[in-house]
Amino acid sequence: MAVLTLKVMDKDGKEICRDTGEKQVSLVYGAEYREGDRIVLETSEKNIHVWIQLDDALGASLCYVTGDMSYEIPFGEKNICYSPKVFSGGKHYLCAKCAREDEVYAYRNLALNVCDQHGDTHCYPHAWANVETRGESVFAARNAIDGVCENRSHGEWPYGSWGINRRDDAEMTVEFGRQIKTDRIVLYTRADFPHDNWWKQVTLTFSDGSSLEWELEKSRLPHEITFPAKRISWVKLEKLIKADDPSPFPALTQMEVYGKDICG
Repeated sequence: MAVLTLKVMDKDGKEICRDTGEKQVSLVYGAEYREGDRIVLETSEKNIHVWIQLDDALGASLCYVTGDMSYEIPFGEKNICYSPKVFSGGKHYLCAKCAREDEVYAYRNLALNVCDQHGDTHCYPHAWANVETRGESVFAARNAIDGVCENRSHGEWPYGSWGINRRDDAEMTVEFGRQIKTDRIVLYTRADFPHDNWWKQVTLTFSDGSSLEWELEKSRLPHEITFPAKRISWVKLEKLIKADDPSPFPALTQMEVYGKDICG
């Protein structure tokens, strides 16, 4: 039985508060966060599915945890891709709970993770890219798996997106940390027209060595592709071909990968 521990640490690594529980844990932190603070989730067992909620305004995600997780509280520019309510004020509720089997093996969006950050997070799914426009948080790859599908503008929350800085060789990868089975992918391309361009074709490349070319349309509606189920550990969005449009700014608001975890 997994033992979970939640802790708040300051910039010097000093523990501010903590709580521990079997299979689930919750923590109430009654102070304002300071720059450099971070949240740590420790697990006695690795490679397990855990519901994680790092802030009551952020929501929860069903994550695959491969080791102890450290999450830096975002401040300043790093904070503007989140709702203004997230991590604000002087009282915070955090919780983590081991997922039930029926939750783990349900058909769902396996790419969703509101807890994603840069680096080796030990928390999957995890999105990363070879470029993020000017290194700004509102154009980070993590925005494409945060569950926010509003795509009619760009910039501060709720309009975060993955921005490619006009790079023709831009690519983004979503890693799952284990083998999953998927048969459907949905893309919300950013549709802040006429500011935005759009991709007329993209390629999905999978960890099993296969790939799919996918033709898209100029639309704010979701693009959906289905295919025979694949067993994969990651999927890459690449070979992004822009439309013949005056704008140089295509971008991705959200990527959803539907399927199931693989038993055993």
